[in-house]
Amino acid sequence: MSAPLDRGQIESFLFREARLLDERRFRDWVALFTDDGAYWVPAAAGQSTPFGQASLFYDDRDLMRTRVERLEHPLIHVQNPPSRTAHLIGNIEIEAAPAADPALDLPPSDVLVHASLLMAEYRLDVQRLFAGRQRHWLRVVDGQLRIVRKRVDLVNSEAAFEAMAVPI
Repeated sequence: MSAPLDRGQIESFLFREARLLDERRFRDWVALFTDDGAYWVPAAAGQSTPFGQASLFYDDRDLMRTRVERLEHPLIHVQNPPSRTAHLIGNIEIEAAPAADPALDLPPSDVLVHASLLMAEYRLDVQRLFAGRQRHWLRVVDGQLRIVRKRVDLVNSEAAFEAMAVPI
């Protein structure tokens, strides 16, 4: 990291990510990730690794792109009509990123950001609410913040879910 990141830069980045998801600009959202980036939503509270146990999502960039292509397909049944979402991010805390950890498939990052998350999803006259804590391991690449890892721990991760098609 060439210069320290300030709180405003990091908050703006998180708010922009939320807006991209709400505007269904999924390709732009995927572009926020580093080439070695991944998106993880554990299926169990306290899950320490995405390996050896099922996850709700564990997508590297290639799988994220595949998911986006499916979401954009005009005949995808789980998104016809498409979901409308509103993400609310708060309680943001910033700390130095831990060292890379090959056992967790965690490459080096510059900063670790904790935040609370609420996402309302509306589709087919049904509104669902997802709440949890998220962590972003961020790295500066060519002067821009990028996501190395995003982990979302839902408060009800063990609950039965209908199909979750859009990223949280």
